[in-house]
Amino acid sequence: MKNNKWIRAAIPALLLHCSIGTVYCWSIFSQEIADYIGFSKGATEWAFSFAIFFLGMSAAFLGNIVEKDIHKSSLIASICFACGMAGTGFFIYYGGAHPHSMLSLIGIYVCYGFIMGIGLGTGYLSPVKTLMLWFEDRKGLATGLAVAGFGAAKAIASPIMQAMLDNLGEGGIYKMFLILAVVYFIMMFAGHLLLKKPDSWHEPQKAEKGKGMMDVIKSRPIVNYIGIWLMFYINITCGLALISQEKMIVKCIGLAGMAGIISTVSAVFNAGGRLGFSAWADTMKDRNTIYKLIFILSIVFTGIVMLTGGIKNGEGNTLFIALVLGLIFVVNAGYGGGFSNVPTLLSDHYGMGNISAIHGLTLSAWGIAGLTGNQLATWIVNHTGNFVESHGVLVNPEGYQNVLYVTGALYVVALLISMFMVRPMKEKKA
Repeated sequence: MKNNKWIRAAIPALLLHCSIGTVYCWSIFSQEIADYIGFSKGATEWAFSFAIFFLGMSAAFLGNIVEKDIHKSSLIASICFACGMAGTGFFIYYGGAHPHSMLSLIGIYVCYGFIMGIGLGTGYLSPVKTLMLWFEDRKGLATGLAVAGFGAAKAIASPIMQAMLDNLGEGGIYKMFLILAVVYFIMMFAGHLLLKKPDSWHEPQKAEKGKGMMDVIKSRPIVNYIGIWLMFYINITCGLALISQEKMIVKCIGLAGMAGIISTVSAVFNAGGRLGFSAWADTMKDRNTIYKLIFILSIVFTGIVMLTGGIKNGEGNTLFIALVLGLIFVVNAGYGGGFSNVPTLLSDHYGMGNISAIHGLTLSAWGIAGLTGNQLATWIVNHTGNFVESHGVLVNPEGYQNVLYVTGALYVVALLISMFMVRPMKEKKA
């Protein structure tokens, strides 16, 4: 057990990532929270945006702690995530007893957004370097496995959460949070206890490293790192812009009755993209090639749906429905693949010595995209096109179609960045 890479790296990584990945289950219970505490869904939605923002920011600012001590960082992650979830449950309970109380709303922002956000950032980072050290020859497969756990968490936890909401009776929403806080703490704490770097890895001390994180980044042209950050940011922004409107787009093309199934399938593509694209990248001389493929596929499918007006004209047209679903699945897969390839791409360019800190800094792109991706799509939908009733639901086919013009252009920019700013390595760093 002491030197088993599955027990010391893969299993603890899955325990950590399958727990924190449930942050993406927000849409399952956001309306219930809003109704229970007496606020609009729009007001409570900020809790999720804050969670993603503080995920990125905590990863950026606490990356050095992860670099120095994965046991301390994984313990911080376990405590913060569980306490944030329990605190969210408490403030939902308080909001039910005191409807329209600003204290309950602010408490949810602090617990779900800030405290859980810190747990998300440190928990996401903690196992990544350890995985790459244990699976040195298949870094992409290893990190893809863990990050796929983050993506698959929604598909696994969503039906469980829905069943809990349906069966816990009055106040089921806050009871669910309190129960899951205990369950996820046990899972994450077990991951914390098991996680261990290989005995053969000697962590360079400060004097041995000689270079700080910024010195390592500047060892290559700074435009190279800026390019990696930007294409990561654009991929997340475009992914969130489409994924945030996914449910309404599905209703728009006449598949309202299959929305739940399609959501599960898209989550599978998201997780599959994380594992598949990163494992595929292991076979490539330049790992950046996988980003070019992701952007090209996204541009092709976005362009086809744009040219055919697939979202506007999809209802009743089998070909257009297939094209729109293809776009949703490809964007989900590319969104996931973008995450899983970042740490290995960074390790190829900057080595393993400071990888946790550099990866953490790069995840700031995720935090900022968490505030811009959803809002960009929402603004376009609310300010262009017209809302019409479709099967008892208000939808804006033209607005959703217009989102594609923006994301299509951004994918082109990302492809150009990948081609001209992120230069290939002549030789991969150890």
